[in-house]
Amino acid sequence: MTKSELIELLAERRDIRISQAEQIVGTIFESMAEALASEGRIEIRGFGSFNAREYPGHTGRNPKTGVVVTVKPRRLPRFKVGKDLSERIMGQMP
Repeated sequence: MTKSELIELLAERRDIRISQAEQIVGTIFESMAEALASEGRIEIRGFGSFNAREYPGHTGRNPKTGVVVTVKPRRLPRFKVGKDLSERIMGQMP
């Protein structure tokens, strides 16, 4: 599902204008990004949790040229699926 599809679905299910649904989805995503950026954690019961994880820098190698490169430390978002969502997905497997 894309962001546009989510907006259309919200507008349809709640009988609101697309522009209103767009504002709602935008606000939710912006709030989530701000929480992760400020070293916060997002937990949505039954769905999963998001947190930012620190990865240390290291020395790597360009596979194409073989040149040694330094990879800088970084902080990336991580998602851990919740139990309810996991069971729902597993229940739909053939």
